Amino acid sequence: MQTDYKKFLQPSVISKLANIELKAKFVVEGFIAGLHKSPYHGFSVEFAEHRQYMPGDDLKYLDWKVLGRTDRYYIKQFEEETNLKSYIIVDSSRSMQFRSSESELNSVSPLKKLFRKKEQVQSAIKSSISKLEYSTYIAASLAVLMNFQKDAAGLVVYDESVKTFIPPKATSQNLKLILNKLASIEPSGKTNTASALNLVAERIKRRGLVIIFSDLFDDQTAVINALKHFRYKRNEVIMFQVLDPAEMNFAIDSPTIFKDMETSKEMLSQPISVMNSYQDAVKEFIDNYRNACLSNNIDYVLLSTETPFDQALLGYLNKRKRLF
Repeated sequence: MQTDYKKFLQPSVISKLANIELKAKFVVEGFIAGLHKSPYHGFSVEFAEHRQYMPGDDLKYLDWKVLGRTDRYYIKQFEEETNLKSYIIVDSSRSMQFRSSESELNSVSPLKKLFRKKEQVQSAIKSSISKLEYSTYIAASLAVLMNFQKDAAGLVVYDESVKTFIPPKATSQNLKLILNKLASIEPSGKTNTASALNLVAERIKRRGLVIIFSDLFDDQTAVINALKHFRYKRNEVIMFQVLDPAEMNFAIDSPTIFKDMETSKEMLSQPISVMNSYQDAVKEFIDNYRNACLSNNIDYVLLSTETPFDQALLGYLNKRKRLF
């Protein structure tokens, strides 16, 4: 995986984000007037950094000393100068490493072809990006969007346990820290989504926006209860379930070795004999999460890695804008 965070800053994507918003559904306990409804007014007292003055900014926060030294207008920003705290949570377990591309079939994919030629295999392959990498691109775009909005973004990365916790801040330094971490994530460990989400829910002291990226390959009841934990604490939750098209469609019709990416166990099977039952099971698996999220007022978004990430993200944000 490329480790330079600048890969996320694609001009074509950034320009689109500049013209869109991600508004909170609830009244936000922030400190400035902006995109979100807030019961408070004014700024907190902990200085964070300067930013360039923009028309409409309150002149009482203008740094006159900087103006005198540089002849430029800068506003003092404070730690809580934000309407919204967002927590971007990314599953980095080994199952998120899967992609159904030809290159992955020769390395880490759980689908290793036995009896067909490569040209025949390619007809069933649609995605050349792993679920984890796909998630990091959307997560990075959302972090950039939050920064545009002067909202605070934080990052959580987990597998069997929480590996990274970057608290939300509305500063350019924190954004760079988040992007660097997203660019350097390596898949590892088994999945324990429920435990990780419950831990994060307990660490959130003030309600905010929780955005989760995972394939959700874990005990459904435990994961759903963990999602409810966020809602119990009055957080807004967006659940992005990220799947490879091969996982959803199971378009394989010859004997194949299936490899569990978390346990490395292998099984030889004739896919065509189980295709219908597999597709039914996947539909039930997805529907259970979708229905549970709907009943708990959680935004559920199913993403396929064959869809360009910017198209998927902008599609969701535009739909959300129309609804709220």
